[in-house]
Amino acid sequence: MLNRIITSFAALSFATLPAVFAAEHAVTVGGVGILQFNPESLTADPGDVITFTFKQKNHTVSQSTLSNPCQLAENGFDSGFVPVADNNTAGPFPTAQFTVQDSNPVWVFCRQANHCQQGMVFAVNPGNNFDAFKAAATGNTTSANATSTSATATAPVSTTIAAAPISASGPVTVTATVTVSGGQQVTTTYGSYPGSSAPTSAVSTDHKIVVGGPGLLTFSPSNISAQMGDTITFEFQEKNHTATQSSFADPCRSLTETSTSGQVGFDSGFMPVSTTTTNFPTFTIQVNDTSPIWVYCKQTGHCGQGMVFSANAVESGSNNFAAFQSKAKQLNGTSSATSSSSTSAGERRADAHRDVGVAMVVITLAAGMML
Repeated sequence: MLNRIITSFAALSFATLPAVFAAEHAVTVGGVGILQFNPESLTADPGDVITFTFKQKNHTVSQSTLSNPCQLAENGFDSGFVPVADNNTAGPFPTAQFTVQDSNPVWVFCRQANHCQQGMVFAVNPGNNFDAFKAAATGNTTSANATSTSATATAPVSTTIAAAPISASGPVTVTATVTVSGGQQVTTTYGSYPGSSAPTSAVSTDHKIVVGGPGLLTFSPSNISAQMGDTITFEFQEKNHTATQSSFADPCRSLTETSTSGQVGFDSGFMPVSTTTTNFPTFTIQVNDTSPIWVYCKQTGHCGQGMVFSANAVESGSNNFAAFQSKAKQLNGTSSATSSSSTSAGERRADAHRDVGVAMVVITLAAGMML
């Protein structure tokens, strides 16, 4: 289901590309009154890392094609909507990273409302075709195939743009008209997964999930059904927890680490909350299709005690929530996550790059550390 551009976006091992030679490129997404990627295009070598920094408003980094610049490419990667408040002028700002696999062009757009139609596009290795790509975007009046979430994360998120999910039984193409925040109607085509919850909803919903709490190692509720276009907001309470995407097969390890097909999972990073806090941090994701979403807390020992969550688990089949939680307990929370109260963000990034060089694996993983 993943094409070559998708695999280039993921955390894959390719020993022929030593990480030590990789260049880093910075791209700013949006800003106050700005509907633009800056720079709008760049030339990059295989193994290079592009870091997208999201500024004010609510934008995405989504893959398209040269011929259809404002439509999400089939199986295309997508950051999801990343809201940044207008009053956040000093940062820190959320980021997403993309690792270049080869020299083929990569076409990107923001799928917020009509941002693409106003020229908010970006390209990697476009050759002489960027002007034609942007001109096609500004002349394209087709509605964007997704809409923004009104929920806002209160803590900055550093993540890796997720590739399209994979289903053993394969997706079914669905076209639906969905009413979202503000009453806007959007027609979209996406993959729905057999046996999962119904794919459409009259109005998008935000599902609040409480993570932790006094003496609690739980996600509450721990298993939900969500529609395409809905959001899931994880509210972190007492102690220090994460909401980290995993897989049914490996419930207590991040999807980024375990995927053999290039998927990159979301990760809130560690969210320390004191017993006296009343303003709880949150982390929001958007549901882009009806495939199951598996989540765990990567704090030491928590997953092994059953601190897991699922959305759109197929409860009528063997891969249901109870089986997922049972497997997490059976594996006793096997995880490579570690934590340290004295490690700075800069030191964590340095450690991550060192590990990449040793293993010859390009891994773009947002990791937090426990207090």
